Amino acid sequence: MNESPNSPTDYSALVGATIYVSPTESPIHDGVVLIQNEKIVAVGARAQMQFPETAHVLDCFGLAVTAGLWNSHVHFFERKWADAATIPAPELTRQLRDMVTRYGFTSVFDIGSSWENTRRLRDRIDSGEVPGPKIRSTGPGLVPPGALPSDQVIGLMGLMKFPAPEVADPAQTAAAARKLLDEGLDGIKLFASSPRSPSLSESMFQAAAQEAHRAGKPVFVHPNTGTDVLTAVRGGVDIIAHTTPHSGSWDDTLINAMKERHVALTPTLTLWKYYMRHDRFSAQEKITNTEIGQLRALVAAGGEVLFGTDLGAVEYDPTEEYVLMFEAGMTFPQILASLTTAPAGRFGDKDKLGRIAAGLRADLAVFQQDPAANIRALAQVKYTLRSGEIIYRATA
Repeated sequence: MNESPNSPTDYSALVGATIYVSPTESPIHDGVVLIQNEKIVAVGARAQMQFPETAHVLDCFGLAVTAGLWNSHVHFFERKWADAATIPAPELTRQLRDMVTRYGFTSVFDIGSSWENTRRLRDRIDSGEVPGPKIRSTGPGLVPPGALPSDQVIGLMGLMKFPAPEVADPAQTAAAARKLLDEGLDGIKLFASSPRSPSLSESMFQAAAQEAHRAGKPVFVHPNTGTDVLTAVRGGVDIIAHTTPHSGSWDDTLINAMKERHVALTPTLTLWKYYMRHDRFSAQEKITNTEIGQLRALVAAGGEVLFGTDLGAVEYDPTEEYVLMFEAGMTFPQILASLTTAPAGRFGDKDKLGRIAAGLRADLAVFQQDPAANIRALAQVKYTLRSGEIIYRATA
């Protein structure tokens, strides 16, 4: 199978895999995915499929295939991404591979970075110069006055310094959101609270949401407490960017509000374990059990989950996140939905991405083992394809 088709008549075929066409459908065993250029043209059992003899065949016997994965909470704010326009293409390819493509991610939502720099990174990917995921971005988040960390803290965390709009009332919030949207961003991010300033009010969330929703864009919030979550939900946000394990269990009022208003959650469970790694085991276990309980309560109520790890602020390997989601009671189909159909639907791509079906874009993840049998296998990727091209190939 070539890295890309040579002509409009060329076909590629992934042959022999167990194919998970969607989270809600039974898998196809010993299946075939037939691709022409950027799109899937057919999928089915090998015994019932016909494809051109000249098709470029990728042997997938013993492997498993899903639609390309989404990480709906990432950041391109590490220093390694600075001056993205000038990083040599081979080096940039390696960085993208280590962070996202080696784990099957073909779409990501960056919810906090320097927009000018991230835009240049996205442009280089979209031009075909370097292989990488489709990037959506909120650019910098809107923050309460005085909420930004010091230069010393930013340096110790290995991050780039970039300005973030400070907002103190609804008018400022609306104006800042409108300015970002006019710059071409794909959503708005707000930080709900800070130890150094008052929390954002419900009316400030409403101001941002009105601007974003008028443009057809989603609103994310970084909360620190359950109170932050409830205020943001009532203010019209669309995605809660974290669980809040330091504030205790989420009660029925909060969970019901999220479900009724169709507010999704990116759990970022590994994040809190990572930050607690220097603490006693008993403290680590308390935080882990609380965050797992928050996710379990939302899932039990029928709430929507979008896979997200705060990638860029944590280690890149998503294995532990999958394990913790599984411990929270999420089944393989539910976890797969959080990685595919849920974000595709949430972000307006359900007719292009999220499933393996004729007419959809050929964004695919190919796994070395069946993730339905072992959830850790979701991080063991053999190939990642975006628009029919292999953008990652395991070397061993």
